[in-house]
Amino acid sequence: MSEIINRVANSKLKTIDLEDLYVEGVRTQIDISQWLFEGFLLREKDFRAALNAHNWNQYKNHLIALHCSTDAIVPSWAFMLVSIHLQRVAKKVIKGNITDLNLVLYTENIMQLDLSSYEDLPVIVKGCAHKPVPESAYLLLIAKLQPIAKSIMYGEACSSVPLFKKNNKS
Repeated sequence: MSEIINRVANSKLKTIDLEDLYVEGVRTQIDISQWLFEGFLLREKDFRAALNAHNWNQYKNHLIALHCSTDAIVPSWAFMLVSIHLQRVAKKVIKGNITDLNLVLYTENIMQLDLSSYEDLPVIVKGCAHKPVPESAYLLLIAKLQPIAKSIMYGEACSSVPLFKKNNKS
């Protein structure tokens, strides 16, 4: 009987799992319509007073997504003013929803990735995440990997989908 050889473990194949770039922390979505008159009208004096009276410490170390759930026309400075209050306590503040927040966090981490160890190697981008990985994060990673990787696949080593192979003809 011959010895079973793990050809995947012995190959140059490298795996990237976007779940490894997930930023841990409490994600909180704050609706600024709570500080608008009847949820629709921004009265500056009342808005500022409501923000000054709000307990911002409850968001300590949170990752915050600011949005307005109503059809109110809210000037940009209103979101900026809320953000100023949050900057003292929150880890991150963006305008948008939780999906937007996750995309911003992944984008920042992908842009900081050093992919030099993947140069001219076959790469598998792992799928089936248990954490929320926005699909756009996969596209950002592919854009960064494509110029350097020999090939890119998606999935697992046992059942990957080929996506890209560098043309060796020059």
